[in-house]
Amino acid sequence: MAEDLTYLSIDEARGLLDRREISSVELTEAHLRRIEAVEGRVKAFITRTPELAREQARLADDRIKAGEAATFTGIPVALKDVLCTRDAPTTAGSQILRDFLPPYDATAVARLRAQGAIFVGKANTDEFAMGSSTENSSFFTTHNPWDLERVPGGSSGGSIAAVAAGEAIVGLGSETGGSVRQPAGFCGIVGLKATYGRISRYGLIAFASSLDQIGPATRSVADCAHLLGAVAGADPRDSTSAPAEVPDYRAALTGEIRGLRIGVPREYFEMGLQPGVESATREALRVLERLGAELVEISLPSSGLALPVYYIIAPAEASANLARYDGVKYGLASEQDSLLATYLESRRAGFGPEVKRRIMLGTYALSSGYYDAYYVKAQQVRTLIKDEFDRAFGLAADNGAGAGTAGVDVIVAPTSPTTAFKIGERSDDPLAMYLADVLTIPANLAGIPSVAIPCGFADDLPVSLQIMGPAFAEERILRVAEAYERQTTWTQRRPPLDVASAGA
Repeated sequence: MAEDLTYLSIDEARGLLDRREISSVELTEAHLRRIEAVEGRVKAFITRTPELAREQARLADDRIKAGEAATFTGIPVALKDVLCTRDAPTTAGSQILRDFLPPYDATAVARLRAQGAIFVGKANTDEFAMGSSTENSSFFTTHNPWDLERVPGGSSGGSIAAVAAGEAIVGLGSETGGSVRQPAGFCGIVGLKATYGRISRYGLIAFASSLDQIGPATRSVADCAHLLGAVAGADPRDSTSAPAEVPDYRAALTGEIRGLRIGVPREYFEMGLQPGVESATREALRVLERLGAELVEISLPSSGLALPVYYIIAPAEASANLARYDGVKYGLASEQDSLLATYLESRRAGFGPEVKRRIMLGTYALSSGYYDAYYVKAQQVRTLIKDEFDRAFGLAADNGAGAGTAGVDVIVAPTSPTTAFKIGERSDDPLAMYLADVLTIPANLAGIPSVAIPCGFADDLPVSLQIMGPAFAEERILRVAEAYERQTTWTQRRPPLDVASAGA
């Protein structure tokens, strides 16, 4: 029974808990045993929190007995280690924050805690979320549960791998250029990037503030809808959070998409797709068409510029955000003979090579004589990318994206151009690594929502489809994703890990 508990959906777990067929303590212990059984190979967690989880489980059982259960009461959750937690270290995958214990929770964490969720651990991440493979973590590399010699993607590889491997029912990650959707695609689960401002960034350790967004990692679209509903909403502590009403995302999953216009951007199929990725994506489009949706070819020409634009804007913002790590206020402190020497040595010892690379790139782009040529120009192209999405969705007067005057309802494309690559394969080639996010970055630059969902396999590795929509149209993209999910079995597949030792 305990083995089966580690692959329950939220609705299944909620039913068992509320009917008292299992307790939260039993559900939590099953996941802790599962972690113990597979973690030596998957390496999803920087910090495991079994005692915290057990205490939360006991409190959750009391709450259930009192008839006060919420959706996430007693549900095991993995938290990416860039989300501040007041009772567990938050390292951002970096030595500079190795022993940092925040004095507060991130808003998303606090909202799950208020519902009685169970936190089983802080999940591995590329250092300060800067990476596409989780190889840039200063602790260790997380392994893809589908093939332990391959990366899980990044930077939310720990949260994603934990959910795929049954170590948690759901997880929270974050993404700046695809760091939830890309690893979700590599590991065969569902990952969502919400509209910028839909989820509070308070307590999320900043990488690039105009791009960062917390996102759900789940094994089904319904679970994704539940998790989004739990963490979304305005927050007075985050001036960039939107004062938009949070709908019932779960209720929006009707399975009906007849008559929807689905945009298929030709440029996304011209970016070096692995043949198996393209064939799986094309077949997924045919499934959506059989459900009554209309496929419309569109053009998003500026999306081809998204990668260079991103690698100017994101490092520039990182350069500013990471200036606070100086060995004085918190984190690693390498005391030297002078204040300047303390700054320099603390940052030299605390930051890894990829973080240093991006700080240098960003500082250069912001420096005198280059700011207008690089940063300002990149922001102008970012506006062009957003405008093209708006035209495609029929939200601008000049609908030049080839979608027709009505525009399209959603845009569907591959999540990544390839399946998961081998550990070490791209470590010495930053450009090849950056190209792993070439198809996810445009949605981040435009600030629109996008959900990644499994759509097949190529060479025995998961392939993923992403569904993008206009700002604050999460209900719509989740409805399309769930309608597709009903017609396939991809989200029901489990990675071939040995689970025999995970039982009671």
